Amino acid sequence: MEFTVLHLVMAASLMADPHQYEFGDIHVPQATAEEPLRDTFSLDHAVKYLEQGAVAWNGARKCLSCHTNGTYLTVMPALTPKLGKPNEAVRDFAVNNLKQLASIDRADLKKSIRPAQVIYTAAGLAEWDAHVTGTLSEETKQALALMFEIQLETGTWGTLDCWPPYESDAFHEATVAAMAVATAPGWLANLNDESLKTGVARLKKYLQTETPPQDYGRVLLLWASTRMPDLLTTEKKQELIELVWKKQQADGGWSIRTFGAPEQWGKGNRAAKLKAEPEFAAPPSDGHQTGLAIIVLREAGIPANDPRLQQGVAWLLKNQRESGRWWTRSLNTDSWHFITYSGTAFPVRALSLCDALPTVAFK
Repeated sequence: MEFTVLHLVMAASLMADPHQYEFGDIHVPQATAEEPLRDTFSLDHAVKYLEQGAVAWNGARKCLSCHTNGTYLTVMPALTPKLGKPNEAVRDFAVNNLKQLASIDRADLKKSIRPAQVIYTAAGLAEWDAHVTGTLSEETKQALALMFEIQLETGTWGTLDCWPPYESDAFHEATVAAMAVATAPGWLANLNDESLKTGVARLKKYLQTETPPQDYGRVLLLWASTRMPDLLTTEKKQELIELVWKKQQADGGWSIRTFGAPEQWGKGNRAAKLKAEPEFAAPPSDGHQTGLAIIVLREAGIPANDPRLQQGVAWLLKNQRESGRWWTRSLNTDSWHFITYSGTAFPVRALSLCDALPTVAFK
């Protein structure tokens, strides 16, 4: 089945589904702007939502997606000291997905969403090694090797340029690849393979010379530079830190919509939708960008007690929804709002980095 037909079928099935995530006894309702706020912050509800979303996506969709199980693997392992070991079944799914990807003809593997799947698999496995086991695994080495095997001569990877922010541009994919390279324990320091060294050099050059498609890409570049210190100069890092601060809103949060003009997402294919949104003139703060901004600023060295960061923390604690999610309107459609998944994972990680989480265990 051709990719485009497959995704039309998936879209049709989703349109008929009143749930955001559903599989077996998991029934997560659709995310909406009208979902009530919680009276008090609940880490249990947030973790339950993240666990159920990843498990349901694995079971029902049977693919690795950047916005759900890919986000689980790239965010949740770092929470191990606070929440305990994350769900091994999600890692197992990624490993099996890696085997399937590795069996695909390399020319086909460079197309559609497959490069993003390879990159997020490598990044997720690297995070697991760094934060759960502390040891570089064979699976991570295989994923990184496969990632560079399908790298383009330009230093980045193929992309659909379609579904912002995760399938919106090749620059995004390159930043995630850089984080995978830098996070995998000992992989870069002990790299001897000349072809892989060449691939890493191409990746760095791309990120150092390519103009990000929008300010959102600049935030991701800053994040990558916190893992790969020689990627940017001190002056450039400070410039990007100031960019994030300038976009903080009066309520203490951040909005993803202020980090890119409508025409800058997915080569403009969502511009009409974005301009027609009721909040277009004054987009509200959202969970995705507020969580991401705090994570990146903390990893860039901003102390947790910085008053501006604490304003962001206060926004997160006040704006969790009853389900445990934080609302973020999708940049793509107004149907499923899968960005509320990263819009929940990022806030949990952000609160952890600011010492604002109680200690619980994964269930």
